[in-house]
Amino acid sequence: PMAGPPAPTLAFPPARQLPRILAVAALCAAAMAASFVAGAGAVDAVAAAALVPVVSVIALIDARWYLIPDSLNVAALLLGLVHAMAAADEPVAGALAALARGAVLALLFLALRQGYRALRGREGLGLGDVKLAGVAGVWLGVEAIPIAIEIAALSALLAIGIRHCFWRRTVQGLGLGRGGDLRRMRLPFGLFLAPSIWIAWLIERWLIAAW
Repeated sequence: PMAGPPAPTLAFPPARQLPRILAVAALCAAAMAASFVAGAGAVDAVAAAALVPVVSVIALIDARWYLIPDSLNVAALLLGLVHAMAAADEPVAGALAALARGAVLALLFLALRQGYRALRGREGLGLGDVKLAGVAGVWLGVEAIPIAIEIAALSALLAIGIRHCFWRRTVQGLGLGRGGDLRRMRLPFGLFLAPSIWIAWLIERWLIAAW
């Protein structure tokens, strides 16, 4: 009989990656603590704190494999509905409004994806990013949605510039085509959009609400 695939083994990260792992864990802990401070009530605070590890895993997976699992998008979406219901005077109306915002933003990203493919003949935005945009619409108000998108776009451009200037990683490091052609670049946008959702939520809670 033919042997099946080998059983998966538990692989520990190399020791050189330990400082990076600890730094990510510390950032997640600080963000979760900030969520408890900024949340509009206990339920909203718990939902926002639970969002932190979800968007962190989304970012890490997208950075490594250029995909966003549907299960993580669904988890973030459900947490967004809990947040919307907890922050609204009428929970059902808050949830419906959040779903409407998410649907509109996802459709806009889908239109951008289809338009880019029609113009360039290749994919420019993954379906996972489209779904993640819908999550952003559920979590954020109308004022905060552009903030999240701008943070994601600017941080992506900053990452490209830093890696190019300091490490010269134009081809292998950024997924560019031959000769470092920016038109053939593969950029994991979820790496930047996922944490931007939480950052924009925090800005919305502390700055926009205060204003």
